Amino acid sequence: MTDQRTNADPTLGALVHQLTQQVPDLIRSEMRLAQAEVAEKGKRAGVGIGMFSVAGLLAFFAVGTLITTAVLALALVVDAWLAALLVALVLLAAAAVAGLIGKNKVASAGPPKPERAMEGVKEDIATVKGAHRA
Repeated sequence: MTDQRTNADPTLGALVHQLTQQVPDLIRSEMRLAQAEVAEKGKRAGVGIGMFSVAGLLAFFAVGTLITTAVLALALVVDAWLAALLVALVLLAAAAVAGLIGKNKVASAGPPKPERAMEGVKEDIATVKGAHRA
């Protein structure tokens, strides 16, 4: 009888041995690739966030300039101190309205619990225990 295998064909045991050695290397290299990709995307996102911050700061200065313009324009009609006081009172009223609306939105949101997810887990547990029938 002749052996069908040649010396060039590895045995199943050798293939499994190679597989067990190569899989961890493959996983490590995939993890390094993922880490490098996330780092690159993080850098790009950081630049974008920085630009949003600059835009917000410039908008803040623009609002301050507009408020000053309102005070100066009103100062043409009344005394400067009264113009500043009137603009400040309007700003405080707007802040109070925004604060009340925000408070009501927070109160209507309810407790910060994932209620639907908790119900889903309870249903899953009941199903596993056999108490829930479809």
